[in-house]
Amino acid sequence: MTLESFALLSPRGRLSLAVIIFILLVPTIWAIAYFLKSAPPRYIVLASGLEDGLLHQHAKRYIEILARSGVTVEERITNGPGDNLSLLQDPHSGVDIGFTQGGIAKFPEANNVRMIASLYYVPMWIFYRSTITLNHVNELRNHPVAIGVSGSGARSLGEHVFALNGLTSANVAMLPLSNDAALRALQSGEVDAAIFVDGAENHAVWTALHDPTLKLLSYSKVDAYHRRLSFVTKLTLPPGVIDLAKNIPEEEVALIGTKEMLAARDSLHPALAHLLVDAAREIHGKQGLFEEAGEFPGTTQVDLRVSTDADQHKRFGRSFLYQYFPFWVATLAERAIIILIPLAAVLFPLFHYLPQLLRWRVRSRVYRWYGELALLERDVAARMGTLGTLPTEKWLADLERIERAVARIHTPAGFASEAYTLREHIGLVRRAIMARNSPPLVTSG
Repeated sequence: MTLESFALLSPRGRLSLAVIIFILLVPTIWAIAYFLKSAPPRYIVLASGLEDGLLHQHAKRYIEILARSGVTVEERITNGPGDNLSLLQDPHSGVDIGFTQGGIAKFPEANNVRMIASLYYVPMWIFYRSTITLNHVNELRNHPVAIGVSGSGARSLGEHVFALNGLTSANVAMLPLSNDAALRALQSGEVDAAIFVDGAENHAVWTALHDPTLKLLSYSKVDAYHRRLSFVTKLTLPPGVIDLAKNIPEEEVALIGTKEMLAARDSLHPALAHLLVDAAREIHGKQGLFEEAGEFPGTTQVDLRVSTDADQHKRFGRSFLYQYFPFWVATLAERAIIILIPLAAVLFPLFHYLPQLLRWRVRSRVYRWYGELALLERDVAARMGTLGTLPTEKWLADLERIERAVARIHTPAGFASEAYTLREHIGLVRRAIMARNSPPLVTSG
């Protein structure tokens, strides 16, 4: 596009071009506004869990890792996964991400929540005090049991398992105690059993495993739980894996559990989803008591719908930009590319073909009258030698109309010769008409 191209335009053409430019500016301004608005937030809120649980410890790690990329994470202490999912479902809670676990989500209430990744297995530990060994959950009937506070992972999974075993508040005294409080109640005899749903590193679980006065229930029907509850996984605690020197546990223990997950609202920025997957890999990617190295983070669906952004990042890894540039530089470059490529696809062809379009438009103003003049000339030629009165006045009136229209055409210097040729042609046709109208010369013999 050059200044010469603009010179080809009439005032009306320039107005039309201005309108076109304005129409192009509107999406450009929108794209810039979208570019600024769609930047990933530098501040998010993470709903974790109880202060004496592992989720609180994991939250500290996420805060530390995301801070390296310039993202500030505020931790909100809650009762656990049940509370966290409720906060994520509430658009006014202010929570962006949170830990939850399988078996809590109900639909359609959780349709706006996505799983970023599953993180690790959380067994359902049932510790009890008894002189006899228990093999079935329903043997807790008519006993006081610490089942966890409302909104905790223990309470959520415990209620599912208790329901399958016919245990209700009518035949079991369910006390809302979690972690250290539940352990103290069990050791003091306030309750006969306590449920914990957390990793073995949880202080209360680890203490209970080493307490010789407490026993750990080994589930005798693990396959049944797995079949009845899709989110339940069979787990095995090998002999001596907790403490080889003290042989804890003395025998293999069959357990059931589910997966801990990191979840977010479906509006979470894709760049943050990528950042969270990378942080989860750093925190949870190692081998554990129940996990193989590299098994987590995972994006296989547990119950919540899986974030497409997180799944693609998990499968394909970091893009070129994120591998070689800091997080914020990479996000800016990525969004710029997303905006500029479609704009370039529209603007480059436009500016390439616009000069040709302008030339065609100028020529079309001249060639239009060439067409009318050619029709008139053929009409004059067709009546050659015919008898009768010729429509000379009509021909001359049409010529006059064409000539006036041509005179009004604004023709740039580059096309002056074509306009001049048209005016000459008009003169030729006029002379031909006048010649048709003149009487033939009579020669005397």
